[in-house]
Amino acid sequence: MQPSKDVRALTAEFDRSYLLGRLPALREVDCCVTGCDYGATSWTTRREAEQLAEWLELSPSIRLLDVGAGSGWPGLYFARITGCDVTLSDLPLAGLRIAAERAAAEELIGRCAVVLADGARLPFRDGVFDRVSHSDVLCCTPAKLEMLNECRRVTRANARMAFSVIVLAPELSPADRACGLGAGPPFVETPDAYPNMLDQSGWRMIDRVDVTAEYLQSARALVEAMKLRVEALTEAYGSADFAARKQRREAALAATERGLLKREILLAVAT
Repeated sequence: MQPSKDVRALTAEFDRSYLLGRLPALREVDCCVTGCDYGATSWTTRREAEQLAEWLELSPSIRLLDVGAGSGWPGLYFARITGCDVTLSDLPLAGLRIAAERAAAEELIGRCAVVLADGARLPFRDGVFDRVSHSDVLCCTPAKLEMLNECRRVTRANARMAFSVIVLAPELSPADRACGLGAGPPFVETPDAYPNMLDQSGWRMIDRVDVTAEYLQSARALVEAMKLRVEALTEAYGSADFAARKQRREAALAATERGLLKREILLAVAT
């Protein structure tokens, strides 16, 4: 099955973002937002990544699958600080190539694999991974339940999964819901609540943490960093693209400040 036109367009957009993320100005922005310079497209901060690594109980004996891994954040960081083996999977090829280069530079090649794969159709055998992570990926894919099913299929019994998502706040008016949909990630709308989808796909949710306050802090830092680097970012993106990106970031920030969007981390165990 071929990906939809919207997904292909989004993949191409991420490809370009990963390539541009290597530029000095973009690395500076990344450091301002996440505390690292991996060229991240998620909102996972260094502090959050370290907390997730602890909860996942990552160690040299653990095989981790990072779905939607992009250019390696936070999967490569998990491998570096815990010694776990990591498989990075995603569709944008540019991000995976950059991740492979960084893995080589950090001497992680023996403990890191990169695989071009759709999260909803993973090319792995059943039960081969001990842990799964994905950072703000489900809100950027329409095949949410399919991806959760695949994550369960490729993990063993009692495996752990941790992931973050941006979601619409509950009980919004029609006008506020439309605003949230317009300002959020491309597939922020869900067919069912995430805890219900976890139950349907063979996972048991054990915690659900609201990290909207931390997301707001990062979103404000990103908008401010963009304002301070207008000339360099305009040169990198082009004037029209930069203006559109800045407008999207400001719209998402405003919607979150109004309480229309939230960010959550969900922790689950395979049943």
